[in-house]
Amino acid sequence: MSNQFNFSPALGELAGGLLAGFRTAGLRLATAESCTGGLVAGVLTEIAGSSDVVERGFVTYSNEAKAELLGVPMALILAKGAVSEEVARAMAEGALARSRADVAVAVTGIAGPGGATPTKPVGLVHFAAVRRSAGPTLHRREVFPGDRSAVRRAAVETALHLALQAAGLGR
Repeated sequence: MSNQFNFSPALGELAGGLLAGFRTAGLRLATAESCTGGLVAGVLTEIAGSSDVVERGFVTYSNEAKAELLGVPMALILAKGAVSEEVARAMAEGALARSRADVAVAVTGIAGPGGATPTKPVGLVHFAAVRRSAGPTLHRREVFPGDRSAVRRAAVETALHLALQAAGLGR
């Protein structure tokens, strides 16, 4: 395979900043990932000492995993599609409910090259993040250009920024 995921120095710096911010604030993070396949947790755990911040990660690539591990109602997945705002929010809320984390971030999307529909193009990614007892679940919708690797890299970066925002540590 020629498409390999590599963590850029900038992504490493972002991950390090998230870890430092969460550590200072005394916060722990859980991830719920579909199209990124664990890369959000992977970039964070690439950094030594991340275990005091990263509480756990859920890789829920299949609809069944989203339902079984995160409690996302299968009826919601069937009605809205796995790549939707509603499912992203349910994934983040489920990860928070099924962990000891203070913040959870979720990613679900179509990295390509297949899987697109007329209303859901390749590159479409929905994100959600929530902080325990601290307001509503945040949501972002992006359509990233590029190949599978580019979409996944952009999704990891966006997920880290949204987690920082949910924690009250970013814009």
